[in-house]
Amino acid sequence: MIIAPCIEWHFAEAGDLADRIRAAHAAGCKAAEFHLWRDKDLDRLATALDETGVRITGFCADPRRSLVDPAQHDELVAAVADTIAAGKRIGSPPIIIASGFLRDGVSAEAHFDAAVTALARVAALAEAQGAMLLLEPLNDRIDHPGMYLVSTTLGLDLIEAVGSPNLRLLYDVYHSTVMGEDMAAVLKGRIHLVHHVQVADYVGRNEPGSGGIDWHQVIATLRAMGYRGAIGLEYRPTRPMAQSLAQTRAALGL
Repeated sequence: MIIAPCIEWHFAEAGDLADRIRAAHAAGCKAAEFHLWRDKDLDRLATALDETGVRITGFCADPRRSLVDPAQHDELVAAVADTIAAGKRIGSPPIIIASGFLRDGVSAEAHFDAAVTALARVAALAEAQGAMLLLEPLNDRIDHPGMYLVSTTLGLDLIEAVGSPNLRLLYDVYHSTVMGEDMAAVLKGRIHLVHHVQVADYVGRNEPGSGGIDWHQVIATLRAMGYRGAIGLEYRPTRPMAQSLAQTRAALGL
């Protein structure tokens, strides 16, 4: 496994995203990730990626649109199409999609059906373009109140219902922990559907080693299940990045 700092929040002292890539590379990182792209200089970012050999492990469909509101589905498809095109400038990294918010008065079945319909549309687009989409369950207890997809099990159910090889799960240990999930239980038998893992400690969403999560157990469980992908560091640092990364590497054993 390799670590991938979230340069949206990390190496801020270095400057823009391109210079943060260079700083991450200087710190020994081979990968990185960020959030939205429309406000970023992708040409400068592409140059920095070429210079350093760093790869992007994920960025978000921009603008964000709802999976569960049919009125936004056309806009969602357009956002994914634009993001796929933008991604080709930076190595075609996986594209992260969140669900959008619960709709008042709409049943669980209708939410699920709308999400499957939307995901099937964007997955077909991803298949045609050779792109990977990552569906991310979030938490609604701290960071994203009102969010529809807050369950890893439900996220995996949606992915199985769509049945596309170009749609996989982003499993975020922090969000899962906030929701009270048992990682081994919710991923059992379905780790093959997980393309990427992100981490932050709880409580606080800061560096691994700053909270109460047993990171040795987390990494050991992922390895035992067969996960060999990158570990995205989507946490807010509380220390200078050199110290923050050192603490993170020690906590994760990576």
